[in-house]
Amino acid sequence: MNEDPNEANEDAQLDEIVKRGPSGAIALAGISTAIVIGMWFIFYFAVFLPRGVIQ
Repeated sequence: MNEDPNEANEDAQLDEIVKRGPSGAIALAGISTAIVIGMWFIFYFAVFLPRGVIQ
């Protein structure tokens, strides 16, 4: 079988992209997690603490 040179080039480019890993997905997950934790702290300090101790 003769392989098309363009196809071989695309395969090499794809291999290079996969070797770099999912850095964008990891960054997006980290930012999303930080936003959720920040919202939790805001909710805690703005809603729960002002209401005082539960009796």
